[in-house]
Amino acid sequence: MIRYALTRLALLLLGLFVASALIFLTLRVLPGDVAQLIAGVNATPEQIAAIRERLGLDAPLLTQYGAWVGGIFTGDLGRSQLTGTPVMDELLQKAEVTIPLGLLALTIALLVALPFGVLSAVRRGRPDGTALSVGAQAVAAVPVVWAGMMLVIVFAVWLGWLPAQGFPRTGWDEPGLALRSLLLPAITIGVIEGAMLMRFVRSATLQAVGQDYVRTAAAKGLTRTQALLRHGLPNVGLSIITVLGLQVAGIIVGAVVIEQLFGLPGIGRMLVADVGNRDLPKVQGELLALTGFVLIVGFVVDLAHRVMDPRQREAE
Repeated sequence: MIRYALTRLALLLLGLFVASALIFLTLRVLPGDVAQLIAGVNATPEQIAAIRERLGLDAPLLTQYGAWVGGIFTGDLGRSQLTGTPVMDELLQKAEVTIPLGLLALTIALLVALPFGVLSAVRRGRPDGTALSVGAQAVAAVPVVWAGMMLVIVFAVWLGWLPAQGFPRTGWDEPGLALRSLLLPAITIGVIEGAMLMRFVRSATLQAVGQDYVRTAAAKGLTRTQALLRHGLPNVGLSIITVLGLQVAGIIVGAVVIEQLFGLPGIGRMLVADVGNRDLPKVQGELLALTGFVLIVGFVVDLAHRVMDPRQREAE
């Protein structure tokens, strides 16, 4: 197990290194010049050149990349070229919004997917099971922006139950107000991602129902539902964990869009603004942080599979 974990950790670090190189090179082909943006439209070429030298933009790309990667090992992702603030500090500040939003959306997705996915499989061929299956397909096809707008109209405008936009200036010093601000965005992401996951849960549950060990348990006196819950779902859990890891990436992508729609001061909204401003150090840090999070989730999923599946441990 330890050797497997170390191997996966090495692959994780390799993936981060490759991702950092791709992010760095890709951003260098974007149009625009941050030095021109800082200097203004009436700046002379000499003034722009001086700003480029001050920011280190005139150095060779390999030198710039080496300096950035070297700083990563010490937790230094550089400084914003526009404001001069440390990128890590801003990331940690914005993560106070994005991480709770993602966790809340993931919780909602699981609350939707697991019970309704199992129920739609158990009730297959019956009106309620068919309705759940069709409903999941319909919800999964809804664009996240449209869903968010509809929720705002219903729950914020018509009913007035939840705020339509924004996050409290005091942040989590007012937890009740902060949580209310995240509810609509989290429901928007969680319900759609939950509908996607529900279809897989239904498929995996149907496959488990047909397994010999479930039929044997039913033949010994258990009902089909009892046999499925006691013997089938623990095996389905392995497959669900894999798909759940992929859903995390979908939640991150959804958060970038939703933070714009709901005016949340998170990493996604900051990323969109920084791309427009061509603030390369901040964009690099934000993309690397998001990529690293996805890779870490994959690493955890691999280890969970190894721990939960005795067949993999016996193969060592």
